[in-house]
Amino acid sequence: MANVGTDANPLRVAVIGAGPSGFYVADHLFRQREFVVELDLFDRLPTPFGLVRAGVAPDHQKIKSVTKVFDRIASRPNFRFYGNVEFGTHVNVQDLREHYHQICYTTGAQTDRRMGIPGEDFQRSYSTTEFVTWYNGHPDCRDCQFDLSQERVAVVGVGNVAVDVARILSSTPDELVKTDIADYALEALSCSRVKEITLLGRRGPAQAAFTTPEIKELGELADADVVVLPEEVKLDDLSRATLEHNPDQATIRKLEILQEYSKRGTTGKSRKLTIRFLVSPVELIGDEVGQVVGMRLVRNELYATEAGTLRPKHTDQFEELPVGLVFRSVGYRGVPLPGVPFNDKWSVILNEKGRVINPNTQQPVVGDYTAGWIKRGPTGVVGTNKPDAAETAGCMLEDLARDSILKPKQPEVAAARSLIRERQPNYFTYADWLRLDELEVTKGQAAGRPRIKFTSLEDMLSALGR
Repeated sequence: MANVGTDANPLRVAVIGAGPSGFYVADHLFRQREFVVELDLFDRLPTPFGLVRAGVAPDHQKIKSVTKVFDRIASRPNFRFYGNVEFGTHVNVQDLREHYHQICYTTGAQTDRRMGIPGEDFQRSYSTTEFVTWYNGHPDCRDCQFDLSQERVAVVGVGNVAVDVARILSSTPDELVKTDIADYALEALSCSRVKEITLLGRRGPAQAAFTTPEIKELGELADADVVVLPEEVKLDDLSRATLEHNPDQATIRKLEILQEYSKRGTTGKSRKLTIRFLVSPVELIGDEVGQVVGMRLVRNELYATEAGTLRPKHTDQFEELPVGLVFRSVGYRGVPLPGVPFNDKWSVILNEKGRVINPNTQQPVVGDYTAGWIKRGPTGVVGTNKPDAAETAGCMLEDLARDSILKPKQPEVAAARSLIRERQPNYFTYADWLRLDELEVTKGQAAGRPRIKFTSLEDMLSALGR
């Protein structure tokens, strides 16, 4: 048998997770010229692109245009997509080891972190993960219900996802109808009675995780006033000293925008979006039937750790915020995969530079790799996954060069396809996705929208005549 990585015996790679990281791993492997690679990309959803489809805000079409790059990667003859195939249900580690030389896990961070405070599980208390995937038409969350009859909403967190949620809640039907938001969400939000939205940041404005474009967009909403308390955007001594020592231009620009908001005042728009800093929820307050009616906040102040980072600590100052709906956006967590080493503390696959590590021997598991949020944690934006994937792909190629790979019994393309067809007859190919994409865009164009999404497996199968 010829060496692996040749025309006669190509390197067979399985990538689990069809988000940006999965596509970037494929791209880096395909771009090198030394080895011939055949790559199969799996996802438990029928559609590819992960959070680009189900997480990026529906009014951020420019960010979603990265899918054109993914389409080009998928157009290669040595690429295959197996959608609606779930790892751990339809295929497992042993199955993959019998059909592939290398396996790369790029499943992201699928669940959210909790606040860990009393009342967090009251009715009308949700994670932003649920809400974002609901309004983006994710099949898992299309049937979720959110009580948008409430007039006051708190969003805990000041990262980009929290800002997205606040902006969607603050948008008018005319603003939303220009997006690819799910139809059912458009209808529900068009009937929303939400009037006051409060974003809550536990640290100061200089430490806020949102990006400059995200915070700038809030000031451009058609029918929502943005309110920032002047005393909360005034820099504390530690933050000022940090900026003087390291004058980060992005932070300085964000502060300028916030300080400009603090001088605006209200103009009589029907909704008010307030951005708070240096406050943390310590308890959700419920009524007699266990529904959220308020939130107890504590005022924070910053202190410097031994490493020099600024962290919040509670003071003895408290306040109560009347709210009927709460969304927490305090971080994401990776989910363990059956048979794959996992670091519970960090909620990532145990790895070193993308090589999966055996927890008992502390040595790399031959043939196993990881990339993206499940590798490094939920940090960065879509583009951050590109260099991360390059690092992992580099390790994969290094290991191939020294023949440190799996020795599958059936590495043929047809053998893997036969297994998948047997285990999951309703799998989706990339050609299936391209047909769905065409149908979504055509329906959207007729309504003056970017696309109208299919949001259930049944509708997708029906559209494909299956």
